Amino acid sequence: MQTARDVLTPDALAMLQAIEEAGSFAAAARALGVVPSALTYRVRQIEDALDVLLYDRSSRQARLTAAGAELLREGQRLLTEIDAVANRVKRVATGWESQLTLAIDSIISKATVMELCESFFALGAPTRLKLREETLSGTLETLSSGLADIAIGVALESNTSAGIQGKPLGSVSFVYAVAPHHPLSTAPEPLTDALLLTHRAVAVADSAQRGAGQTIGLLAGQDVFTVASMQGKLDAQLRGLGGGFLPECMARPHIDAGHLVVRRTERPQRVIRVGYAWRGGTERTPGRALQWWLKQLESPATRSALLGPVHWRQ
Repeated sequence: MQTARDVLTPDALAMLQAIEEAGSFAAAARALGVVPSALTYRVRQIEDALDVLLYDRSSRQARLTAAGAELLREGQRLLTEIDAVANRVKRVATGWESQLTLAIDSIISKATVMELCESFFALGAPTRLKLREETLSGTLETLSSGLADIAIGVALESNTSAGIQGKPLGSVSFVYAVAPHHPLSTAPEPLTDALLLTHRAVAVADSAQRGAGQTIGLLAGQDVFTVASMQGKLDAQLRGLGGGFLPECMARPHIDAGHLVVRRTERPQRVIRVGYAWRGGTERTPGRALQWWLKQLESPATRSALLGPVHWRQ
């Protein structure tokens, strides 16, 4: 006995569409250039394989049952998908990747990334984009493990593996900030490590899947509230759930609005150099989608916008 995979072919689904459009088996047979008995036989094959009735035999017209109507709907969708796949394959043959995955570190401006995505989609390219939000060493790990094609916001000091190329984006300044109602907002400056140790810190979890990951700015034995993203860290500190270092570009609007207070600590101000990296050696020509993104990242204005408007420099 034939299975559903044997009978649910594109030709069979197109035949069901033809019957629906013609309104009867006889009219559909004339349109397709076959005898009505051939259509009836093929429909019976599908019904036997699925163990359902597709048409109400008590009607002279080709009236679908509920099961038949569902198969027709899904069949139309599948035929549309098949046509779309065929078109994408033809276009990918011109050098466009079928999918490009970007690992975006949580310090990178999401609004700027979305503006770049909007510009990319305006090209009408066949490449599908996939964004992954990563943090700390997880951003580069996602690239080096093959889960991403380009990583934006990697620490330049990170060790890169073979087949990975990188360039600088710029520098990000961090400030220690707490909510106005947090006890540290009025404590004498500079805040000592001994004092910070008595208060909860808010930290972003490193998204690395291998190894212990990175911890930055935390004191041994300090109570830590760990969140999944830099945005989550900002939200927690705005609520007074702890203190910690934030990218100044992200914190500045809240500082100016009085929702965060910058505090000077014994530790020097943190400034980190970040960049972007991508897969591919010098002997390998990047796909057209990757080439487009790399070209955008060559623009100083784009690099500046990705790191935020405050304290950007090469």
